[in-house]
This record gives sequence, C-alpha cells and structure tokens, in this order.
Amino acid sequence: MAKEFTDQNFESDVEKNAGVVLVDFWAPWCGPCKVQGPIVEAIAQLYASSPNVTIGKMNVDENPRTGEKYSILSIPTLKIFKAGAIVEDVVGLQSKESILAKLARHIS
Repeated sequence: MAKEFTDQNFESDVEKNAGVVLVDFWAPWCGPCKVQGPIVEAIAQLYASSPNVTIGKMNVDENPRTGEKYSILSIPTLKIFKAGAIVEDVVGLQSKESILAKLARHIS
C-alpha cells in the first residue's frame, strides 16, 4: 500500500529520507488522478519489501503547504526524490512502465 504523505510528515518521510521516494501529488476530484492512483498502488506493492524505496501519495487539497512549496500547479504530478533531492519531475498521467523505468534510473 502506498504511504500517505502529509504536510506534517513530508519533511521526515521524504526530504530527510536517504533512499528513493516517489510522491504522487493528487486530489480526489481529479479524473486523471483516479486513473494514476491504482498504478501508483501497484508500484507500491512491487516495492513493498524494498527498504530503500518508498512509494506514496499526497492529497494536495488536504496538504496545501507542501503542494505550494513544490509549485504543484497541475495534477497528477509525480516527483521522485533521492536523498531528499528531486531527481525526476513529471506532470500528467503516466503508465506503470514509464514510472518503473524512471524509478529504475535512481535505484542502486
């Protein structure tokens, strides 16, 4: 299951995470987000046993501070962080294969 990121846990769980973190910025009213959500959940299942990879989602309506900090203007937006730094940034619906390929580039 994908981790739920919030304004309260984002710094500790993403920005200070030494591993690779995929964050899906979404909102419940967003049509493409409803399609992206199950794809992100499937990827979370694939990496569930990996100690260095975290897959999660952030509802931008419920967590406006982080969305504003990272200039989330369109959703879904996927950001991949490695050791707290953004290494990939993609706006719009992505296929499972595309996301897995992007993650693979950053997992050692």
